[in-house]
Amino acid sequence: MPDIWMKSSYSDAQHTCVEVATLPGPPARIGIRDSKNTALPPLQVQPSTWTSFLSEVRSGRL
Repeated sequence: MPDIWMKSSYSDAQHTCVEVATLPGPPARIGIRDSKNTALPPLQVQPSTWTSFLSEVRSGRL
């Protein structure tokens, strides 16, 4: 199954943003990459780490 990368809705006109995908596993992993350089390997984190990060951003703590 191919990775499906999602781009932020806040992406600017130059398309400079971060993309995120659920990577095939096991183990379950979330991939995070720079949309300008998709040839580089993505940063990979556990789903719980990504969820915690999103919670901190949404709460305004980050």
